[in-house]
Amino acid sequence: MLAEFDLIRRYFTLPTHDVHQQGVALGIGDDAALLNPQPGRQLVVSVDTSVVDVHFPGDAPAEAIGHRALAVALSDLAAMGATSRWCVMALTLDQSQFADDNAADAWLSGYAQGFATLAGRHATTLVGGDVTSGLLSIAVTVMGDVPNATALTRSGARPGDVIAVTGALGGGTGGLALWQQGERDSAHPLLERYLWPTPRLAAGEALREWATAAIDISDGLLADLGHLREASGVGARLSLEALPLAEGLEQALGPETARQAALTGGDDYELLVTLPSAHVEKARQQLAVSGVPLHVIGECSDIPGVHGLPVQRYHGWQHFKGETP
Repeated sequence: MLAEFDLIRRYFTLPTHDVHQQGVALGIGDDAALLNPQPGRQLVVSVDTSVVDVHFPGDAPAEAIGHRALAVALSDLAAMGATSRWCVMALTLDQSQFADDNAADAWLSGYAQGFATLAGRHATTLVGGDVTSGLLSIAVTVMGDVPNATALTRSGARPGDVIAVTGALGGGTGGLALWQQGERDSAHPLLERYLWPTPRLAAGEALREWATAAIDISDGLLADLGHLREASGVGARLSLEALPLAEGLEQALGPETARQAALTGGDDYELLVTLPSAHVEKARQQLAVSGVPLHVIGECSDIPGVHGLPVQRYHGWQHFKGETP
């Protein structure tokens, strides 16, 4: 395998003219990057770590791993209504997974292509990072911006606001289940949603005008709704019948398990937002421009907890405690 700095130069360094067009005074190759934030805008920063066989299968296509590592980080910017601008990446490589230099080159080329393609799609410039040896993991820090005092947060929901989600739910869980069953057709809609998630950046920017609070759905609808409820001090009433299920989910898991996946399954990376009911149609019209539907699934209330669910308890994922109410 190439030495660290040769690896960075070959797979992750962009041409100088491309970097300078993105507000980068100094990019990859020095001790740190120099960036030029735009006046009148606040910087939005988030970091996300992906660990092999925890967040993605070790035998997933390298291109999908690169795409996914960046996509899940960009989803946090989307939840804030931010425009993505830059990122840095810390890549830890397990050299034992490569039989020889050709295998290493093939994997790194695929990984870099998946990462770079998504970065280009969202005008996000890789400006630095680190490469080291160990268990395969990827930490991506993303940086974006919003006009001053306009960022969406988790704390603005009020009783009477409707609760809505973009896209469809349960696809990440459904895709993982199919992968574990041996399905490898990346064109399958559930596998595509699991391996190639779409960060809803355009939707987040559009919703910034109408939403009162927002969060991305990474740990499951109920778990992430819990974070929003806690920050806003509201309760919620949900309509199970209104949950938008990912294409093919009921056929793959059955109706009851599909509904549970929509409520508790992670890796959806859709946006969960609250907004006044009077703004729903305007928000839908703006999201329709980018082909993203908005589904109302409930309402905020002043009664603590979540209501409208069956008697059985549904759980959401947390890393260090397993399943938690």
